[in-house]
Amino acid sequence: MDEALHSKDVARSASSGGPKYPEFPGCHPVRISRAEIKTWEGRIEFWDADTEIAMVCEPTTWYHEVPGQRLARLAGLIAAVRGVQIEAAGSSDLLLRNARREWWRIMQPDQMLFLDPQEAEPQALAVEVGLDRLPDVVLEVDNTTDVRRGKLGLYEAWGFSEVWVEVPEHPSPSRPASLRPGLTIHLASEGGFRRAQVSRAFPGWTAAEIHTALNEPVMSAKTVADLRRVGRAMGEVDGTGPEDDLFLREERAEGRAEGIARGRIEMLQANVQEVLQSRGLSVTPAILGQLSRMDLDPAAAIRSALACRSEKDFLRRIRAARQ
Repeated sequence: MDEALHSKDVARSASSGGPKYPEFPGCHPVRISRAEIKTWEGRIEFWDADTEIAMVCEPTTWYHEVPGQRLARLAGLIAAVRGVQIEAAGSSDLLLRNARREWWRIMQPDQMLFLDPQEAEPQALAVEVGLDRLPDVVLEVDNTTDVRRGKLGLYEAWGFSEVWVEVPEHPSPSRPASLRPGLTIHLASEGGFRRAQVSRAFPGWTAAEIHTALNEPVMSAKTVADLRRVGRAMGEVDGTGPEDDLFLREERAEGRAEGIARGRIEMLQANVQEVLQSRGLSVTPAILGQLSRMDLDPAAAIRSALACRSEKDFLRRIRAARQ
């Protein structure tokens, strides 16, 4: 497996007409030795053992970082409706070993999502290509970079199934003129990556809808509807739904309980109002306010409405009944 991936990686670079190693526009090279990379905790785009060079893009701006964080939150909302957790692993290392099982190349995405949390955790510190389960979706944010000139080809060669490339609405001053705002979905196919308008991992979620959701400072009603639609579609495949999500189940149960309580209060208010008005007594906001108290015995309220001589007398009676 390692030899095949190694050969495919080199062949992909050569067939693209570029140099032996992929290009990383917007990044600068930093030397990190084979020994240092084992404990390196900084952000990199790519590291190559043959040259001991890492490509680093600094600094990471607000408009570069926010889409990846928003995607994690959006996926969490979809997961709640689906009823199955979705794991967001951020920019964790993606590792490819050579034929001698040595660390050969490392990439870090801007965000990656695993649809099955039970299969997401790698055997070691990095997600190893050819050994661990690869993420179902990888997000790359191009603001000062252009993944089409190198990194995208590596994802294709390494066997990733779905890669999203997001160009944010808010540009960096150094953004290449060739980059236009929008999100492009790249799906693995028999002939390599192909562009698609709709995600395969998140059925029905379109590139345009994802781009909008990643760029909204405040989530719109349209995006909420999109997330619910996608979550329910995924749940239908899994045989799950909102009630299978513990947090959402508790929220829904609390909402149902509150709805039942409100219904009881409204019925009590209507019954007391009917009794008082039939006796020629007015129903004031003060009375309705007292009736909205959940600790009031409905039977005592009706008895008070039947026996009272005035509004003041009614309020006195239900306060006494509450004590």
